[in-house]
Amino acid sequence: MRRSLALVVALTTILGCASTGAQQGAAGRSSERRRVVVFVWDGLRPDSISTTDTPHLAALRAAGVEFADNHATYPTFTMMNSASLATGAFPGKTGFYGNWLWEPGATGSDFAGKPVDFRQPVFTEDYAILQDLDRYYDGRLLLVGTLFEAAQSKKLTTAAIGKTGAAFLLDRKKGGFIIDEKLVWPLSLAKELQAAGQPLPATTPNAYPAGTVTLSAGNGNPTAFASKVTLADGATTDPTSAAAATSPYASANAYMMKMYLDHVLPKRPDVSFIWFRSPDTNEHVYGPGSANYRDALRAQDGLLGDLQAKLTDLGMASTTDIVIVSDHGHSNVSGPLSLFPLRAIAGDDVSGADAANGWSVSGDVRLADLLAHAGFTAYDGAGCVYSPVLSGIKADGSRVYPTRVDGDGTACGKAGAKYTTSSFKVPPQIAPHGIVVAANGGSEYLYVPDHDPATVTAAAAFLQTREEYGAVFVAGRYGAIPGTHPLEAVRLENVEGRSPDLIASFAFDESATIAGVAGTTFESMQNNRGMHGGFSPIDVHNTLLAAGPDFKRGMRDVLPSGNVDVAPTVALILGLQLPDADGRPLQEALVDGGLDPSAFTASEAEISLPAAANGLVMKLPTSPSGADVDASRTSYSVRLHTKKLAVGGKSYSYFDWAKAIRQ
Repeated sequence: MRRSLALVVALTTILGCASTGAQQGAAGRSSERRRVVVFVWDGLRPDSISTTDTPHLAALRAAGVEFADNHATYPTFTMMNSASLATGAFPGKTGFYGNWLWEPGATGSDFAGKPVDFRQPVFTEDYAILQDLDRYYDGRLLLVGTLFEAAQSKKLTTAAIGKTGAAFLLDRKKGGFIIDEKLVWPLSLAKELQAAGQPLPATTPNAYPAGTVTLSAGNGNPTAFASKVTLADGATTDPTSAAAATSPYASANAYMMKMYLDHVLPKRPDVSFIWFRSPDTNEHVYGPGSANYRDALRAQDGLLGDLQAKLTDLGMASTTDIVIVSDHGHSNVSGPLSLFPLRAIAGDDVSGADAANGWSVSGDVRLADLLAHAGFTAYDGAGCVYSPVLSGIKADGSRVYPTRVDGDGTACGKAGAKYTTSSFKVPPQIAPHGIVVAANGGSEYLYVPDHDPATVTAAAAFLQTREEYGAVFVAGRYGAIPGTHPLEAVRLENVEGRSPDLIASFAFDESATIAGVAGTTFESMQNNRGMHGGFSPIDVHNTLLAAGPDFKRGMRDVLPSGNVDVAPTVALILGLQLPDADGRPLQEALVDGGLDPSAFTASEAEISLPAAANGLVMKLPTSPSGADVDASRTSYSVRLHTKKLAVGGKSYSYFDWAKAIRQ
């Protein structure tokens, strides 16, 4: 179904916005030098903004522009969206596939100086691993130019602050100021902080030749995190504990913001990205409805207030635009509540059902284990995993994965170790037709090293039979496989061959509620209570707000937009060019942006599969072996919902959600 939104868009946009009057922006329009600060609130759901928990953010939204239909890049991972925010392009063009990816030919060390075994899938939220990969790709980790490179080529000053990996990817060539959780760059900035009596992230010396940076005796580690609060099993987090009510990441964020405000912002950088892991990591650990999450929101909002106050103190507020964006939304981790009822947490006991106020006891899935049960040869790079609760407690109280103990050290490498699933490390020699899974969270990457079509077809069919999985996308080299979309349908196919053979999103329920927050999803087996990365509308629809001299005031922009549009918009404001961007400048939101809202034509549609997959036996998530089946369903298809925007002879695509339909 397709319907035109142009009239609705034009009327809503015109009525929802008030002109700023005389002040013109720098997007080819006027006088004063502009600066832009992009503040990334990792994992911020738009429905989390409130005058109670985020008063500064709510006020900024009211004063500036709210992009009410913004879209994260799919897969909705942090690092995928970091690449899109850096370049304005989708993964098929950037060639980057974090958070976890498999590139066995690379070599190098992590931020702590520890050698990395790249035969296993690696986690790219690590500046040193990104450097390793960049060297492996001959400096072409990203296949298109970045906003920071464009700015630096014009002698503009840049700053990347915050979460390791995500912030660093924006300036991987280290051409500006960087304060990462694991390093400070350049050396002059590190020395400046030390001269001012400030500590450095404890691993900063590893970023320099030996002996270049020496930490003082009292340096400590200002970006360290507090420990998680768990049940007695040591694996399952306890969101009900009073000790878990305070964000473990707030002090690290506060340190980095202070260093930026006191030592970088006074240098008046032209474009800054501040990327803090809150509230995302809080959501992962304790869930998006937890007290810990709300504490993280309040702490983050306080830092926004500090930023605004400092801009005023420095006389920069009237010439600086602030853009607030999240890399993705965030869902609760849980399987269907009909199969895995929510349960109360009473001390260390999770036996009592509590449908109204309980917590999830399911949602963890280990694909390598499921594939092995079905006769595939599969690896995921992880050893034994212990997930005694979130791997599933069924309605009758029995466990999907009973706890086992390594009696002699042969199973997990340590006698006495508890585990629920065995080791699936990648061996030096992969068996013919083997599958390597990069378990990412809300979606999985499947690599088939020998590119055997029969294996890929069989793996796709298997994923369609497991009700834990949703939409499946397959590399174009394999042709049309029933029930699957090609990677290119969602801009994931890379012409240089970096894309995985299959990408599978986990199944989700956007309406199910836990702790007052809607949206549940299965996840890769990681003992999280919150996850993202899938194709749920909860994960896809993220936050984008902007305020400042170049943005209209009091506007609610209902045109579809995306994270791929942020870099082109900043580039326009600063007078830069991003010729490889897939996104568009958000000109309808800019003062005198040159485009009237009536110039846009928006439409929405569903991309149909060429053919459904039929004759399947659907397997329930209550049985890893596939013994529990749903005989009433034998067909699998996918609904892929998209929005398109046409303006000036160009068309832009935004991917809303993709949901598997089993019937």
